Amino acid sequence: MNKKIFISTGEVSGDLHGSLLSKALFEEAKKKSIDLEICGLGGERMKREGVRIFQDTTSISAIGIWEALPLILPTLRIQKRFYKLLKRYPPDCLILIDYMGPNIKIGTKLKRSYNKIPIYYYIAPQEWAWRVGNNSTTNLIKFSDKIFAIFKLEAKFYRKRGGNVFWVGHPMIDLTKKLPFKSNSRKILKLKANQNILLLMPASRPQELKYILPTFLKTAKKLQIRYPNLVVYIPSCRRVFDEKFRKGLEKYEIKGTVISQQDDSELMPYIYSLAKLALCKSGTVNMELALYGIPQIIGYRVSRVTAFIAKRILNFKVRFISPVNLLMRKFVIPEFVQKNFDEKKIFYKACRLLDLPSEKAKIKKGYTLLKKELGEEGVVDRAAKEIINSII
Repeated sequence: MNKKIFISTGEVSGDLHGSLLSKALFEEAKKKSIDLEICGLGGERMKREGVRIFQDTTSISAIGIWEALPLILPTLRIQKRFYKLLKRYPPDCLILIDYMGPNIKIGTKLKRSYNKIPIYYYIAPQEWAWRVGNNSTTNLIKFSDKIFAIFKLEAKFYRKRGGNVFWVGHPMIDLTKKLPFKSNSRKILKLKANQNILLLMPASRPQELKYILPTFLKTAKKLQIRYPNLVVYIPSCRRVFDEKFRKGLEKYEIKGTVISQQDDSELMPYIYSLAKLALCKSGTVNMELALYGIPQIIGYRVSRVTAFIAKRILNFKVRFISPVNLLMRKFVIPEFVQKNFDEKKIFYKACRLLDLPSEKAKIKKGYTLLKKELGEEGVVDRAAKEIINSII
């Protein structure tokens, strides 16, 4: 039996989730003696799992209106080619992963034009968080034959509005493994007994190199002066960022190491086991750090133009930006956004987390409650089984 699945996703996190789901789909298909082909939009991780990538979309991503303007034409060209492929080689189903703007357009157009193709949305936009009190949605319910929800609140939100929802749990649960002993990690990373790691995770999009990286580097420098035994590690989720991170460390005379994308899967468990604190942008990584129990501080900034339009014209208001805080509806981890994204404020909070056990304990308590909201292991396997069963 031959089957074909198309996947549409973008950004680094979407490529990660797409790769995990693709691997599970191939394994489930093999169990049922199905010859499965997966094609679509994604990146290197999906490609490594055997997905035929039509276009690498990990570099075509931005947060904000002003920042997204240069990407409009490239995105439209990709979508046009994708529509033609779907029409010429109709798959047994289409899976949309995250990547809100482009995927909402793709889903809406396909349901209107090629309504015989089942459309599944996996990792939907976090409308349950930023449309509170508003009954409207991004039309996701209208074109999605099934929504694979990763949060309980997300499942409840879409069910209440008439969506066909299957709650699978958060895929990061499947990635969380027991970390190696600290002594072993020090040996692998060649760190001394009194050295610990300050983890910087500032960017997965080009704009974040400009708006976020410098502030985190300035903070890291201050922290190394106060705590000489802290060593900075920056995992690079994109190869094109490696050199920019290295130059940043050199510019601020920071003692640290950049971990290239090809090395991160092997070294990250050792790095996590020695991480005393993480300074990171808002995103999927917040959930991963939380599941590993690593204290973190979130920082984010967009251009002033984007911030003005969002606040004054679109009336966009959210109390939290981190998925961890959004889910828990309270400040489990500290956030510094826009005007508050300042190295002095972040430095002060970082010192409290490093010096006061009570501050760290508050975060750890929040993490414990968070885990109860994320479901059981086997998330991607549950999603893959449901999808494969639906197309045979």
